[in-house]
Amino acid sequence: MSRKLFGTDGIRGTTNSFPMTPEIAMCVGMAAGRYFVRGNHRHRVVIGKDTRLSGYMLEPALTAGFTAVGMDVVLVGPMPTPAVAMLTKSLRADLGVMLSASHNPYQDNGIKLFGPDGYKLSDEVELEIEARLNGDMDKYLAKPADLGRARRLEDAKGRYIEFAKSTFPPNLRLDGLKVVIDCANGAAYQVAPTVLWELGADVVVLGNKPDGFNINDGCGSTAPEAMCAAVVSHGADLGIALDGDADRLMLADEQGQLVDGDQLMALIGTSWAASRRLRGDGVVATVMSNLAFERYLQACGLKVVRTQVGDRYVVEHMRRHGFNVGGEQSGHIIMNDFTTTGDGLIAALQVLAVIVGSGKPASQSCRLFTPFPQLMKNARYGAPDPLALPDVKK
Repeated sequence: MSRKLFGTDGIRGTTNSFPMTPEIAMCVGMAAGRYFVRGNHRHRVVIGKDTRLSGYMLEPALTAGFTAVGMDVVLVGPMPTPAVAMLTKSLRADLGVMLSASHNPYQDNGIKLFGPDGYKLSDEVELEIEARLNGDMDKYLAKPADLGRARRLEDAKGRYIEFAKSTFPPNLRLDGLKVVIDCANGAAYQVAPTVLWELGADVVVLGNKPDGFNINDGCGSTAPEAMCAAVVSHGADLGIALDGDADRLMLADEQGQLVDGDQLMALIGTSWAASRRLRGDGVVATVMSNLAFERYLQACGLKVVRTQVGDRYVVEHMRRHGFNVGGEQSGHIIMNDFTTTGDGLIAALQVLAVIVGSGKPASQSCRLFTPFPQLMKNARYGAPDPLALPDVKK
């Protein structure tokens, strides 16, 4: 069966155009809810969102769909994608939903689904949900006495804040460090600065005044120039730029120079290997990662396993083959000792732990290799799979 709704990262599109309409959102809630209404327990779904205006429209549409098939809904409001995944598992929910289009502008939105284990749904489950959308939806409706209820989880932010802090070494503090954090006017605008402040950092905050329209607008990981400039002007030790749903990041050292995901994976991977925390004898990256990154880790006695582009494929390989560090050059960093998906804030905390522990500035700690020249361009290709061509196979 071919996909019409689900892409590599859930369902995504322009608001009030197919498939990002309230009607389809409600039907997705019904179809996904019905798939997960199994067993005799009271069924529950966690719904989070970022700060884009359309969240006010899509959140109640999803709620209507889930409650219509008998699922209780737990609303957590604006929260990072990894926080929704964590809360889904923590609350023993059957399903988690994040309303976000990640680094896209406010006009777009998306629906990401997580299973009860906090991981993104498999292709097979997504296809099954999509098949239900094409069937008779009325047969999924619950009896009047079996409708679900909706409630708001008032302490959701506090739960994630404490979880994030628990990933930082308990014997370390951020006292004496000045950190710039750009929240992209997105989902982490409240939780990320709070975590850094509670760990002792002197925090300079950017992108923390969302208005429904300004998410990712000249700020965050896709436009890190303001963060880099703030690092220099404030004399900060490190800059962190998150994207709209805070599942990825870009860093800047104390000189305002950017540090990409390859450098971060190298730093975390070698640090964890030195402390015997690294599993799989290496890290999982994608075909986009720089060759110098791979050569550096090989020189350190570690391997790099590559997957196709998409953090879900990195996560799948990590789970299947026993790795606990992986990610993408774009800044999705997955450490499944802590999280089930990319988490920009927790990745930043692991980098800060290395900086504090080593006593070295970020420009030394975070630059472990010199990238080879690399050019990446998107090219339209309508012919069959090029890797299947006989000349390529030779």
